[in-house]
Amino acid sequence: MEEADRFNKLNVRTMQVKTDTKERFHAITLPGPSLSATMTEELGECLLPYLQNDVKNLVLKLKDIKNIDIAAAEKLVYIQQKFYENSASFVVCELQKPVEDFLDKNELLEMMNVTPSESEAWDIVQMEEIEREFLDEEPLP
Repeated sequence: MEEADRFNKLNVRTMQVKTDTKERFHAITLPGPSLSATMTEELGECLLPYLQNDVKNLVLKLKDIKNIDIAAAEKLVYIQQKFYENSASFVVCELQKPVEDFLDKNELLEMMNVTPSESEAWDIVQMEEIEREFLDEEPLP
């Protein structure tokens, strides 16, 4: 696969994201510097369609996001729940300290699957895939 094919830019209304498709997940980088309530619908429109792909797992890189408001943070939690309801992983990585502190203060951080790096997010995706395979193989009582 050529490098140009691996990196695409999606434009959903005004939200441009960078996507890097890996073998088992899509790494999506949101543009900065802020994620606000006015962007929450676009966020869902941008991320939820990945559930229709063969590769459904998503790693959301927030390295460029310096601040986030409560509506956008709650939307991320909602999107994560939708991924897990559809047997797909959703991991947020590379949070800036102010964003992490905001999520923690609003008791949302503990509800999210967050890792410091994309590499650690990939580890989570792999573990969750193994877990799903194991649970699918268990015979029903």
